[in-house]
Amino acid sequence: MTDRSKWFRVFTPRPEARLRLVCFPYAGGSASAFRGWADLLPPTIEVVAVQYPGRQDRFNEPCMEDMAELADKLAFAATHRLRGPLAFYGHSLGASVAYETARRLEQQASSPTVVRLFAAARSAPDSPKRRNLLFHSDELLMDYVRELGGSGAAVLEVEELRQLALPTLRSDFALAHGYSYHPGTPLNCPLTAIAGEQDASFTPEDTELWRRHTASDFDTRVIPGGHFFLEEASQDLVALLAEQLNPPVATGLQTRGTSR
Repeated sequence: MTDRSKWFRVFTPRPEARLRLVCFPYAGGSASAFRGWADLLPPTIEVVAVQYPGRQDRFNEPCMEDMAELADKLAFAATHRLRGPLAFYGHSLGASVAYETARRLEQQASSPTVVRLFAAARSAPDSPKRRNLLFHSDELLMDYVRELGGSGAAVLEVEELRQLALPTLRSDFALAHGYSYHPGTPLNCPLTAIAGEQDASFTPEDTELWRRHTASDFDTRVIPGGHFFLEEASQDLVALLAEQLNPPVATGLQTRGTSR
């Protein structure tokens, strides 16, 4: 596996697709979180899932705890490995990674074009941090993961799986905690901020704070469920992505964003 290809997984190849939806996992997550999405999308869209180091088939590689380094490496890999146009979907921590990667691609003339960013379940880059994510014990970290819910919380209840998952979670939360936003030019692509209806960590009201991070169209959406609505309401979520991506791909026009 080359350095460029190890970052991306395509579970259902669609070489003739008009657009690639690049999906960035949440803290502790992996590319497999998006394995079934291709079945819910039209054949014009290929799903490309990002695989961070330190998990699944990259388990023997060290996790990354520096956002700038991670985004630099992903932008380089995308430029040399992916054909545009691209849409980015980032969930929780993945929204920050997707945003920073998109910023870098827009600064490079030879990079594929990002046609839309979906930022889900994550505060805007310049929002004040609500919580210290450097937990002083594994018990506190696990309590927070349980509070968020999702399949990752269930993994922590199995001793063997917990010992495998904890190092990755520690590193990913260190990555999230250490992320500092550096002001710059807003993105040129449209941006959709998505919240879970019952997510206390990122509420529907918080979505509006993403508006200043694009110079293009902006809208906000609310999906049933909590922080991990991508598991609880995957069909609703993917239907929303398809709705927003298919018209621009088919007609070459951008649909105007609407508020909640």
